[in-house]
Amino acid sequence: MKLLVINNLRSGYADGAIYDFIRFVASDASEICLRSTDGSIDVRDLLADAERFDAVVAAGGDGTVATVSYCLARTGIPILPFPAGTANLLAENLMAPIEPYALADMVRARRTLDFDLGEIEVDGRRYGFGLMAGAGYDATIMHDARPAKKLLGPWAYFQAAVQNPLPQVSRITLDLDGRTVSANALGVLVVNFSKIPFGVGVTHENLPRDGSLDVVLLKAQNALGLIPAALAGLLDRDGAFPDRTDSLEIHRARSVRVSADPPLQVQYDGEVPGLTTPFTARVIEGAGRFILSERGYEQFAEAAVREPANRARP
Repeated sequence: MKLLVINNLRSGYADGAIYDFIRFVASDASEICLRSTDGSIDVRDLLADAERFDAVVAAGGDGTVATVSYCLARTGIPILPFPAGTANLLAENLMAPIEPYALADMVRARRTLDFDLGEIEVDGRRYGFGLMAGAGYDATIMHDARPAKKLLGPWAYFQAAVQNPLPQVSRITLDLDGRTVSANALGVLVVNFSKIPFGVGVTHENLPRDGSLDVVLLKAQNALGLIPAALAGLLDRDGAFPDRTDSLEIHRARSVRVSADPPLQVQYDGEVPGLTTPFTARVIEGAGRFILSERGYEQFAEAAVREPANRARP
């Protein structure tokens, strides 16, 4: 087995877990190539010969995993999202362990499934995302949480939300596969995987293999108005709380164009590039091949599409 490890030195707490992982997996690998970056090197350069490896380990936060996955989209190269960031939401959505030895066992087993990825285009630039992209209140939270992430971890997002109780409201217009929807809202989320910090599900279902994206309008007029939807998402662990209240309006589409008046700041998988709406997003169906735990494989192997694309859900 040949492994390529992409290690983002700027992610997370720099606890050295990736080196423990390499030590645990070394006995089963004929070659392990470790390439570290502090963000100054284009990840595409680090992945230039990725096809000669049996798997790629993306060690970092969700932004690192999204970048690696986007660069390797539709190559069929298995990717292990190694949780070395502060939130590691993709690994959480995939039900992956956090212990290096357990992750090494996952690579040995190499259970894989193909998942959808998202692509966002804003101001002529394209970025890939695995979890979700968006504009407005979520981007503000991502931006304001950055200084405290190393100290507070996922709680930095909660702190940022509390510090922004009255976010900007804009007139948001969505072009959903040719159908137009407009509403006053705090922001919009374009969702592939639905779980956010503390296990809250933005949508009732987590369907990252259905060939479409959930598009969620945050229609509350202030942060307090989102609390009922957040509680429903937190409690919806056994399917008992499918409704996300009137503060969220959920649609499904393969592609969406988002515009806002006044414009809203944009984010993708927690990365805030300093750009604003309008943007377009589309699904790249089955583009990312992820290595899964046994539990994650069982969860997603039989997942099916339950509603047709472009159907609005209250």
